[in-house]
Amino acid sequence: MNDRRTAIKLTFREVDATTWPDFERLFAARGGPKSCWCMLWRATADEARRRDGASRRAAMAARVRAGMPVGLLGYHDGEPVAWCSIAPRASYRRLVSDGSPDDGVWSIACFFVVRPLRGSGVTRQLLAAALRLARRHGARVVEAYPVDADSPSYRFMGFVPLFEAAGFRETGREGTRRHVMRRELRAPMR
Repeated sequence: MNDRRTAIKLTFREVDATTWPDFERLFAARGGPKSCWCMLWRATADEARRRDGASRRAAMAARVRAGMPVGLLGYHDGEPVAWCSIAPRASYRRLVSDGSPDDGVWSIACFFVVRPLRGSGVTRQLLAAALRLARRHGARVVEAYPVDADSPSYRFMGFVPLFEAAGFRETGREGTRRHVMRRELRAPMR
């Protein structure tokens, strides 16, 4: 068991064909999100009709094989222990209803951290790594949809104070629970 006061240092890798086995291992492990495979916000109308874990896994695998950005993994001692869904907003179904253009906007739609590491600062590290990844891919804005700590749902999207501490500002609400928060990114240094 982890002492929550001890900072856990992670390394990060984008999910692609080479890291897909690690992604599968994290999601399929005991306590992992093997029923959703992070397809809730990505599923097309046809994919949404197939709600079983195997179909969702296949849909995510197809995106990874096609080279679509889907997110990144956090590793501790060489083992995948955390996930952040970060990708171009256009690759998700509609996350916001404000009609704002998707061009250059990346969205953070989910976090997952293995239970023993929760509360140890892992999500903060994931968020920082996600911002770096989006910047490397040319994103100009990263958008997120966190909830308040007492929210009974959408908790996998993160909590408002995490994003405030990382320089995001609220730009609106989506539904009754999700805050829409954005952070402008500077171009990567060359």
